[in-house]
Amino acid sequence: MSELDAFRHEIRSWLEENCPAEMRRPVTSESDACWGGRNYTFQSEAQRQWMERCAARGFTVPMWPTEYGGAGLSAEQAKVLREEMARINARSPLSSFGIWMLGPALLHFGTHEQKLHYLQPIARGEIRWCQGYSEPGSGSDLVSLQTFGEDRGDHWVVNGQKIWTSYADKADWIFCLVRTDKANKYQGISFLLFDMASEGVTTRPIRLISGASPFCETFFDNVKVPKDQIVGEVNRGWDVAKYLLGHEREMISATGGGERATSLGAELTRQGIELDPVLRAQVALYDVDALAFAAMSEKFSDEARSGRAHPAQPNMMKYAGTELNKRKHELTMMAGGTAALEWESEASGGGARSRGWLRTKANSIEGGTSEIMLNVIAKRILDLPGA
Repeated sequence: MSELDAFRHEIRSWLEENCPAEMRRPVTSESDACWGGRNYTFQSEAQRQWMERCAARGFTVPMWPTEYGGAGLSAEQAKVLREEMARINARSPLSSFGIWMLGPALLHFGTHEQKLHYLQPIARGEIRWCQGYSEPGSGSDLVSLQTFGEDRGDHWVVNGQKIWTSYADKADWIFCLVRTDKANKYQGISFLLFDMASEGVTTRPIRLISGASPFCETFFDNVKVPKDQIVGEVNRGWDVAKYLLGHEREMISATGGGERATSLGAELTRQGIELDPVLRAQVALYDVDALAFAAMSEKFSDEARSGRAHPAQPNMMKYAGTELNKRKHELTMMAGGTAALEWESEASGGGARSRGWLRTKANSIEGGTSEIMLNVIAKRILDLPGA
């Protein structure tokens, strides 16, 4: 037995012993996911056990170094862990912007002290983070942001506004782009971390067409931020921001299924939905495309771990994944017929299908619009000439 085979056997045994049956059922709503944070309430004892057991083994962030809360797994071992979790349909133990976005940026740009201070609480699900990037006049043109941090010696004083701040009303801390030099557009932005409970921070949810409010407006009024809560160099936050955006786009692209693509046709059949021949063909084509996307995800992941990835691959993943997810929800609505439009009853889970379909409309806007992604792909991958 090879070392990797032995590791697979060990992981399979550990999962069988430690993953509760409840955590092997499909996720049906946002509350099924564990987001952690200092004010988080577990939805069940099984959810708490699963998160804490994985955190204790470093499996919430399996490839992070052990000193920062990870398991220190190699890329091959992490792949085995993903495969074995998928084999038993185990849910992700922890959903976290800290894991998906901030963590990789800290590992790359943070000081050793910052890594020790922030990464372990992220890995244990103790701190929930939100992202302070977009502003009312700075969406796709993010470098035009105006939130300003004034240097006061041992701290900054931050004033400004962010918008579309996902879950800001539930987050404990924020990683935030702040202009610290008004004279330089690109080399005048710093990447700051601060507590959302700081005096002067307020949030206001934005109600969407889906009826939910994952997005917020966030306001900063003379917020004091200590100088040691900067990641990277002063005025070089754009370097950190670009690095983080690549991970954000990979995160959003996962809505398309990623390496764990499942058959929509099989899922609709399990729900007792009968498809007419035309719709059955459309669903079959979707399933083929989802499998192709999963293969692309696997290829790009392997290339990224070996240092062979093209820097614009996250743009491809983001575009393909979000468009695929929108298509999946469109087909689900078509398959459900008029019943899928129901909005409030218990039988429909409070209109989960229709609300989920409406929510996907934001997928091709958040994290960079599909149009921007296509422009980047055309320019940086296809080498097409500009207009």
